[in-house]
Amino acid sequence: MARIAGALRQGWRWVKGLPRWLRRTVAVILVVQTVLAVAAVGYVASVDLPPDPAPPQASVLYYRDGRTVLARIGLTDRTDVTLDRVPRGVRQAFLAAEDRGFYDHYGVSVRGLARALWANVVDDSGEGASTITQQYVRNAYLTQERTVSRKAREAALALKVEDRYGKDEILQRYLNTIYFGRGAYGIEAAAHAFFGVSVDRLTTEQGAVLAAMVKDPTRGDPAKDPEWTLDRWKWILRAMSDAGWLPEGAADRTPYPQVAPESVTAAAIDGPIGLVTDRVEDELAAAGFTRQQIRTGGLTIVTTLDATAQRSATTSITAALDGQPKELRTALVAIDPHDGGVRAYYGGDRGRGFYDDALAARPPASTFKPLVLAAAEERGISFRSYYNGTSPRVFSDRGGAPLYNQDNLQCPVCPLDVAMVHSLNTPFYAVAEKIGPHRIRDLALRLGVPDKYGDQATMVDLKGEPAPGRTRADIAIGRYAVAPADMASVYATLAGGGARTDRHFVESVTAAGGTLLHRHEADRDRVLDEDVAADVGAVLSQVVDEEGRVPGVQAAAKTGSQQYGDTTDSSDAWTAGWASGLAAAVWVGREKPGPIRTRDGKVINGDGMPYQIFRNFLSGALAGRPVDALPRAANVGRPDSGDLETIGGQVKMVPGLIYPGPRKGDLVDRSLAVGTWRQRAARLDDALAEQAAAGLDFSVALVDRRTGQRYDYRGGRKFETASVVKVPLLAALLLKAQDEGRDLTAAEEKRVRKMIVASDNDAAVQVYAAIGGVNGFRQALERLGLDDTDPDKRFGLTTTTAKDQIRMVSALTGAAGPLTGDSKETILQLMGSVNADQTWGVSAASFEGESTAQKNGWMARSTEDNRWIVNTTGRIHGEKTDVALSVLSHGHRTREEGIESVERIAALTRSHLGW
Repeated sequence: MARIAGALRQGWRWVKGLPRWLRRTVAVILVVQTVLAVAAVGYVASVDLPPDPAPPQASVLYYRDGRTVLARIGLTDRTDVTLDRVPRGVRQAFLAAEDRGFYDHYGVSVRGLARALWANVVDDSGEGASTITQQYVRNAYLTQERTVSRKAREAALALKVEDRYGKDEILQRYLNTIYFGRGAYGIEAAAHAFFGVSVDRLTTEQGAVLAAMVKDPTRGDPAKDPEWTLDRWKWILRAMSDAGWLPEGAADRTPYPQVAPESVTAAAIDGPIGLVTDRVEDELAAAGFTRQQIRTGGLTIVTTLDATAQRSATTSITAALDGQPKELRTALVAIDPHDGGVRAYYGGDRGRGFYDDALAARPPASTFKPLVLAAAEERGISFRSYYNGTSPRVFSDRGGAPLYNQDNLQCPVCPLDVAMVHSLNTPFYAVAEKIGPHRIRDLALRLGVPDKYGDQATMVDLKGEPAPGRTRADIAIGRYAVAPADMASVYATLAGGGARTDRHFVESVTAAGGTLLHRHEADRDRVLDEDVAADVGAVLSQVVDEEGRVPGVQAAAKTGSQQYGDTTDSSDAWTAGWASGLAAAVWVGREKPGPIRTRDGKVINGDGMPYQIFRNFLSGALAGRPVDALPRAANVGRPDSGDLETIGGQVKMVPGLIYPGPRKGDLVDRSLAVGTWRQRAARLDDALAEQAAAGLDFSVALVDRRTGQRYDYRGGRKFETASVVKVPLLAALLLKAQDEGRDLTAAEEKRVRKMIVASDNDAAVQVYAAIGGVNGFRQALERLGLDDTDPDKRFGLTTTTAKDQIRMVSALTGAAGPLTGDSKETILQLMGSVNADQTWGVSAASFEGESTAQKNGWMARSTEDNRWIVNTTGRIHGEKTDVALSVLSHGHRTREEGIESVERIAALTRSHLGW
């Protein structure tokens, strides 16, 4: 005792030796800690533990009137089980995922609680509890209010639960109350919903899958986001290894268990409303509600949806799709521009949990042109400005590929409003290049397009495209994918005069007892000048006048059609627009991109089915309501800021005049292709002999791969290749890369694109050297079966025959041969993207709806008094066509005369043979 007293006296002398301010600080801290501890004990003692958790109740969703029921969502399957029926490994999986120290603490993680309180006080993040006991308390007894008082009550109840029940009892209650998704409430229901077995037959690996879902029951469903679930599943197995419950490295060696693609026990909400409930649940989850509370808390949820508008959306789409091909899919999202509330939503009709087409990013095509106009007006360019609307045009950032207007319409002196009405591509592409594509992207982000979809930045080139990570002027023609819901947000901002209000589905949430838990507060943000928005609306009202007015409503709209590959089909068809008080976007396409046609085989474009849906929807949604007129044009910007200086050649310089340009197949006379193949070939011989008698020196060869028929006229006669040799040069380089087991380097890819697309000779010289010159080229030609092609040191002086050129095309389109499928596809894609000044030749023998992959060449020969060699080789491919065609010639007085002659010969060939 004396020793203890001595130690205390010594300690007191040490404390007295401390500075006075430090002694006072320590005293204050001790007093505060004592007071807090006493207060905490008192608070815990004052909180009563409810005798039993409240029974789960379904929540009810209402339309915006607060009276009309939209849907009921709630638990559909629950069977409580005792803990001894849950395999040990499954229990350990949940402990590893949620609370490894569960059996060692007293129900509350002090660090976790402090972190949650700090997050709520400082940044209102709504961070949750960490222990299993706290999670059980939260789900069993509490609401989801994101307040400090609720966190404190949660901690107090967790301590009370720990005092009343043993650890095993708490874990059992937790596993029986947790929500897993698919309508499964509790682990027994989850075992059936995801694996089709009772809980006692679950393996440890299956248990880890279920444990992964606790964090997010919707995203965690392997049928929804398998990559996310797999990553978390592996993390849980690693955590079990760290705890000594699984062998080291089990996460990498254990096969992922097979999960049922969908639950047979879950009651689904069918039809379009199913996806609406999914979106409502997602929004509430983002606001801090758990999915378990949403489905079991008996909430009253008033949505933003309007019953009349939703009914109009469903009936308009149902009528449009009636009797149409089953693969057609559509989406419609309508938003009130004043508060951002979603008034109608259709992402598919299969019900809850299915693919939502309204959230799937698709190329918006010409529905993006209004953004180009708005961005132009922000920089002083009026919609009355004159731009060069000729077709095709070549722009600097398209890798040499020409850009055409739809149907090759010509409008040389084109005001931007006229270009909008007729959806011309070349004027808006020119505007994008002038003002900078990144400015259009910036405006799109302001108007409502998110900056990312997942981890991928929006509206930029992807890896392997011409400018990865950057935005090119292709944004002007809607090349970059955007979700229909986001396009609706963009148009809602335009409809709102440039004031943006974020899209939302929920107005308010009330607890079963009547307590208001959540109310949406709309914030309007000015992101675009009101006069610019008025101008865009005035121009788009002209589009409606052209396409067909909405009955009883003044509206503004823009249609758009995304071309499918190099065909005349569309893969995505759009209409987006607004009337006063309601904006909507409509998309029609397929789940996997492909050609979209009606049951009659007609191509679906934006001005067809999507516009029909848009008109019917808007008319029905606004029926009987007073609708204000659209604002008048404000005429922002200067009308003298166009690019008419880029016009070349003979065109009609009449302001606003639109007229058809040359079309594929103009030179072909279909009436000549009668009789048997032999009869047609004989008449073609006569026709070509007349051309030869007139002084033309040429050869022709073709193979109709669809029928196996062949034809040639002097096809074995040798001619100098000029630039058509660049195709076998590329094939030789790809063979070399194949032999070396590698892909083309970035520098090589750039070089061959210039060589084929822009017919760049310097690039061809580099490729020729890379393959080993004459000897390397000869070896490649032998492997390709081109026996009649004789290499020269100067690649353009190499000689070849029309028959050999057909063999080259056959090597690209046949299943056999030394080239891999990827190599063949590379060559054909480049041949299908030739420069505008290279699209003559073989294409003269093709029609709309057929794609052409070709390579042309010309050169003047000083040894022939500067007469011209003009050659063309390629493939014409369509639904009923697959032909390889080559025309070689020389001795032309001018290049233009040579091109005209070669095209006439190609067209004569098809006119008579009619493949």
